[in-house]
Amino acid sequence: MAGFRKNVPSLNALVALEAASRHKSITLAAAELGVTQSAVSRQISSLETDLGTKLFVRKHRSIEPTPNCLMLASSLANSFSAISESVDLIRSSNRTETVTIGATLAFSTLWLLPRLSEFRQRFPSVQMRVVSQDARIQLESGEVDVAIRFGIPPFEDAEVIASRPDTIFPVCSPEYAMRLENPAHFYDSNADLIANDVSERTWYSWGDWFSRADIKAHVPKPSLRFNHYADALQAARAGQGIMLGWNVLVNGFLQDGSLVRLGDLVVTPEGRYNVLVPKRAKRMPIREIAAEWIASNL
Repeated sequence: MAGFRKNVPSLNALVALEAASRHKSITLAAAELGVTQSAVSRQISSLETDLGTKLFVRKHRSIEPTPNCLMLASSLANSFSAISESVDLIRSSNRTETVTIGATLAFSTLWLLPRLSEFRQRFPSVQMRVVSQDARIQLESGEVDVAIRFGIPPFEDAEVIASRPDTIFPVCSPEYAMRLENPAHFYDSNADLIANDVSERTWYSWGDWFSRADIKAHVPKPSLRFNHYADALQAARAGQGIMLGWNVLVNGFLQDGSLVRLGDLVVTPEGRYNVLVPKRAKRMPIREIAAEWIASNL
């Protein structure tokens, strides 16, 4: 470390060099750093003496960085950026911060909420706010820091951190399945279909599913309809009929046995679950932490 300190010039001088190179102006560099023009000039002159080379070509109203200066300034900019990020992460770990996550009601209820305790255990100082709505969340408004949106990227208002496909298949309670003569061909009987009203075309109706599954049978009319997917799911678990199960959302109930699949037919929708952060948003370490945590668990 002692050798490092002897080899590296004054940090203040390096900061002055990076600012002057970026602005191509002693005046603007001094204004950014909150010091006088003469102080910046002295720092640069000291560096030139120390390094034994000219760092700027002085012109009438500006300064032009030399190739050696540009090389050093580029390295300094990257290093200062890395230092700033590390400092932000340390500060964020020692203070209470809030991160807002936006998703549909179904995704929030069935996927996000059961996993929140794990996030809170890992990041106890972070306060989490969840915005649940089926209307598309507009990231330009700044209302949310991270969003989970089903669809086909790219998106004009967001940067995609991660994506995951899903599959759709019929599900019902074990008790209801036992009442069916041929569960795999439930559509040939008087089965009770449960539907949720489709307001977003990326969600599939029973008609969409039968068409994609290439089933030519007459599509029975649903016996029950709900305007929220989570309510339809609860009705299916209660033995009220058969509904379309999106694997990401119903997998927990398949594992605990409160739902079972009917047959082997699976439809893969065109859209994907996308973990998004707003485009051109100011860097916020806790946003990146939350986005990466969702992406790693999705």
